[in-house]
Amino acid sequence: MNADTQLFLLINDFVRTTPWLHTIVSTYATYGLVLFAALLLAGWWSARRQANPVRVAAALWAPLGMLLALGVNQPLSALVGEPRPYTTLPNIVVLAQRSLDPSFPSDHAVMAGAVAAGLFLVDRRLGVLAALAAAVMAFSRVYIAAHYPQDVVAGLVVGAAVSLAGFWLVRRVLVWLVERVERTPLRPVLTSAPRPVVPVSG
Repeated sequence: MNADTQLFLLINDFVRTTPWLHTIVSTYATYGLVLFAALLLAGWWSARRQANPVRVAAALWAPLGMLLALGVNQPLSALVGEPRPYTTLPNIVVLAQRSLDPSFPSDHAVMAGAVAAGLFLVDRRLGVLAALAAAVMAFSRVYIAAHYPQDVVAGLVVGAAVSLAGFWLVRRVLVWLVERVERTPLRPVLTSAPRPVVPVSG
């Protein structure tokens, strides 16, 4: 038995002793991504108030980076093809809805990691908050027996890496687009700063 399985079983033993947590953790593990959507919205609002084209570009990239990370993870997960814990380990507590999808890396952790990394580029405090939410999401997915610990750790790393690398690649283009759009009637969507007053000559 490897260390990853041993850690999973230790967490599963903890699950047995905390029935009062089952509903709370299961709900977050299933629907907690709504929190990350709210954090993305907060990131956009924060960037808009800062009136910084780079931060606005990062806020616009954050949800795109999440989708890209999920797209990268799908073939990776299929290639590895790791079975879920409840398909291979007998006599464990299972709170997750059973699925035939592969276990490694975790899609939920990938999305959480990507959002946390993306928001860190927008606002450090939001990034830290999202990172904490991502860590709880990762733990919750193991708690409900949907994944092994290595599945969620890999998911967080994949999500963050794809989001950060993607922004590094498209940063200049996104900033250029933001600066152009700020000259259009859509300016209030991207910044709360007043439009510059052009002096009238003569």
